Amino acid sequence: MAMTEHTFSMLQRDITRVDAELVQRAAEFQAAILADVAGRRGTLHGRVKPLSARMKVAGPAITVEVRPGDNLAIHAALAIAQPGDVIVVDGKGDQSCALIGEIMSTQAQAAGIAGIIIDGAVRDADALTQGAFPVFAAGLNPCGPTKSVAGRVNHPVSVAGAAIQPGDLIIGDTDGVVVLPRAEVAALLELAQKKLDGENRRLQAIRQGDIRAPWLEEALRAAGMLTSGETL
Repeated sequence: MAMTEHTFSMLQRDITRVDAELVQRAAEFQAAILADVAGRRGTLHGRVKPLSARMKVAGPAITVEVRPGDNLAIHAALAIAQPGDVIVVDGKGDQSCALIGEIMSTQAQAAGIAGIIIDGAVRDADALTQGAFPVFAAGLNPCGPTKSVAGRVNHPVSVAGAAIQPGDLIIGDTDGVVVLPRAEVAALLELAQKKLDGENRRLQAIRQGDIRAPWLEEALRAAGMLTSGETL
């Protein structure tokens, strides 16, 4: 009985997801913009990359923790995830065995899952790269996984240096992946729009000949690289 209760607790089915309307709005921004307004934190290590530069993903996190080289818990996550979810796997950065390949990604796409992000290896890269389903991974390996070691689904995880709670917002594109805490998403999207508007104004100014950053001299003085009254 104790084993049954323990096993059940490792697989959480009911989570609170970031609102679908917020996911749709967030998908319009680059991961870089969202990372900036989130305080330049919440980004996964740069080793986790899309298999194709055109791949983008946005959605609430289904969190998975596995033992290196075993994907049993990922199969469980595929079984309980809802359309629009993003499966995010703490694979410990291990690249000795692939955790998913073409079959699992095809299953995920057919189930309406928005994408899979793994701090670990995948395989069948040729098929995955040619496909439209977003897969982000730390590397490749032709070796297949085992399916026998208990993992955890929908518990707090740390994936490639980023803390993620089930239901948090995941955004990934060619620059990488950022996670936004669910409770902060609405406020961060307002900041993201202001930042994007400001960056667009700066780009337009550069194209019109205003090349030097307007904040540069003040920052140089604050850092001691220019004295008071000195200019570039």
